[in-house]
Amino acid sequence: MTFGKIFNRALFVSIDDRTLLNGEKMPKFLIVDDSNMLRNMMKYALSEKGYSNITEAEDGVDALKKANSTVFDIIITDINMPNMGGFDLIEALRKLPAYTKTPILALTTENKDDIKAKGKAVGATGWIVKPFIPEQLLKAVTIVLSR
Repeated sequence: MTFGKIFNRALFVSIDDRTLLNGEKMPKFLIVDDSNMLRNMMKYALSEKGYSNITEAEDGVDALKKANSTVFDIIITDINMPNMGGFDLIEALRKLPAYTKTPILALTTENKDDIKAKGKAVGATGWIVKPFIPEQLLKAVTIVLSR
């Protein structure tokens, strides 16, 4: 067995094993944003924290297709995207039995109370306003994964 890096006192098995040494499964992430740069920023922040099982989608249509073929443990999505936006994606995911309780974080430039209320109404678990700093994203991920 080969060992990877130590992150926050948790020792991870090699990336290919997708399992923490304490036996817990490495969470599967789906990150959804029409901006390749923002997807890369999210992926980098998550990988620096030790998360390696990360799938990317460029819009809601792409994300829904991937969510129907793989069950993810957490989804982070933009709201304003072409083809299918984040609200429609969240609503569609919440109708699928595998995603009724899955944490879904909205990462968006929208910060108005009525827009946040709509996000909550369709099933968003949390809301992070862009631009974000990696620590904000990681804190939100840690909170929702611990529930």
